Amino acid sequence: MLRIVLFLVLIALAGAGSAWVADQPGEVVLTWGGWRASPTIPVFVLLLGVFAVAIVLLWSILTTIWRTPGRMRQRRHEKRHARGRQAITHGLLAIGHGDTALARRHAEAARRHAPNDPLALLLHAQSAQLEGNRDEAQRVFRAMAEREDTRLLGLRGLFIEAQRADDAVGAVMIAEEAIKLSPSSTWASHAVLGFRCARGDWSGALAILESNLSTGLIDKPTYRRQRGVLLTARALELESMDRDVARESVMEAIKLAPTLVPAAVLAAKFESEAHQVRRAMKLVEAAWLANPHPDLADAYAHVKLGDSARQRLQRVETLAAKTSADKPGHVEGQLAIARAAIDASEFARARAVLAPYINDPTQRVAMLMAEIERAEHGDSGRARAWTLRAVRARHDPAWTADGYVSDRWRPVSPVTGRLDAFQWQTPVASLPSDKGPTIESSAFEEAMLAAPPPKRVTAAPSESPAEPAATAPAPAPAAQDNSPHAEAAREVVPEAPKDVAKETVKETVKDEPVLAPADPAKPGPEPAESTPVAATPVFRTRADLGKPAPAPIPAVIPIVRAPDDPGIDDEGPSDEFTEQIGTPKAQAGGWRGFWSRWGA
Repeated sequence: MLRIVLFLVLIALAGAGSAWVADQPGEVVLTWGGWRASPTIPVFVLLLGVFAVAIVLLWSILTTIWRTPGRMRQRRHEKRHARGRQAITHGLLAIGHGDTALARRHAEAARRHAPNDPLALLLHAQSAQLEGNRDEAQRVFRAMAEREDTRLLGLRGLFIEAQRADDAVGAVMIAEEAIKLSPSSTWASHAVLGFRCARGDWSGALAILESNLSTGLIDKPTYRRQRGVLLTARALELESMDRDVARESVMEAIKLAPTLVPAAVLAAKFESEAHQVRRAMKLVEAAWLANPHPDLADAYAHVKLGDSARQRLQRVETLAAKTSADKPGHVEGQLAIARAAIDASEFARARAVLAPYINDPTQRVAMLMAEIERAEHGDSGRARAWTLRAVRARHDPAWTADGYVSDRWRPVSPVTGRLDAFQWQTPVASLPSDKGPTIESSAFEEAMLAAPPPKRVTAAPSESPAEPAATAPAPAPAAQDNSPHAEAAREVVPEAPKDVAKETVKETVKDEPVLAPADPAKPGPEPAESTPVAATPVFRTRADLGKPAPAPIPAVIPIVRAPDDPGIDDEGPSDEFTEQIGTPKAQAGGWRGFWSRWGA
């Protein structure tokens, strides 16, 4: 609307000017040599306008003729550039969906039509990478690194190629050059930080971290956490070499990252050695509330040097009580209590703590139950059953980063080089699966765990070397799969008096070593022919076995050699090795070996 009004105003002004010129009286006299003209003023103005228009048209024609070659060259260049851009676009799309041949054709077209275009160089390099031609890709990336506008892109490509070739030294040199050109380059700072941490250059890693904070790559909370991680790693490395620097580093780290488990454990250790028990307990408690961990429980238990096992148990119970039952870390407190209870020989307490977890145990729960069975009752069978159960049990949490499981905490991931990547969590490989277990449960294990624990039977030792009183023969136990050979079990060796004990032991060394019962047991009556033979049970409880009457321990327990035992030849053959190291008799231990080596 405004343009229309302005156009009408201009037309009105032009009409008013034309009317004013037409109303002007007089003539204009033009004299050129013998030619004379005297037009009126309106005619003169009209002729002047026509002349101006003619001059403008003539200038335009001349200018167009002069600029035509340049415009033709520019148009050809624009067409080539448009074809090059089109080839680059389609080539990048071909690389995106993995068409190697199409990407190579478009890369050649882009190099023909737009040889100096940075995207054409990038397309050429990426098509070479897609084909697996690393030499060509490195050549193009070097050409890009020499140009001012594509230098960082070329260095990034050379860095990737160095990583693919496992050239760690070349990769870190390229990354350091890139970080000099652009300190805000994320990939370069990440690579240099990872390499310096891998080499143990903690001072250089801290300098890179300061640069990342100043350039805005990381925020303040992330900086505090990562600095605490680096200081903790340096303290763990210098713990056995420079304890003063290690203590200073870990104390700064625990201030920056109070929930970092290894920092809290090491700081509590230093405070405990300095007899700052209260402060050490507070450090462990703060980390425990954020992330319950077995190392924290162990550090809390041993925070006061010289405490007894029961005192450590009470302290661990206090720490475990700080984690409520609805939190995921509650099980770590219960396992810590069970561990401390086993050390304190409180086996009932350990069983009560582990009772809620034995139906679906983890590996640590199963191994703790095996240790309880072995330490409390000396039952190696039930301990072995729990150990077998631990093989197929669920995995416990571990230090995990990018799918890599480590037995200890590390500052960076060995897979990606990412700082502070390790987390205390269940490994991915141990997540529940719809497939059945690889190792099925055995009947032996189920029977062993279902049986009641054995009771220890102690017999009063005999004060005199007299022979034991005669007792009624007890029925022989039923044969089992793991019982000794029947012939060796039936062998009975009479006891010898005490004065000939030495001679008996010396002679029986050559015999077969089979444990014989204290009282000779007669074999049970054979079943009748009409009675069906019962299958050998996998496991028989002790209630089914006959219990012999208690008898005093004999003064001398004879030793019987097994059928497959070759024995020890006291008078071994003499050869060159025997002359150097001595006969087997000279190598014997105890007082016999001592006297034989001295020539007695």
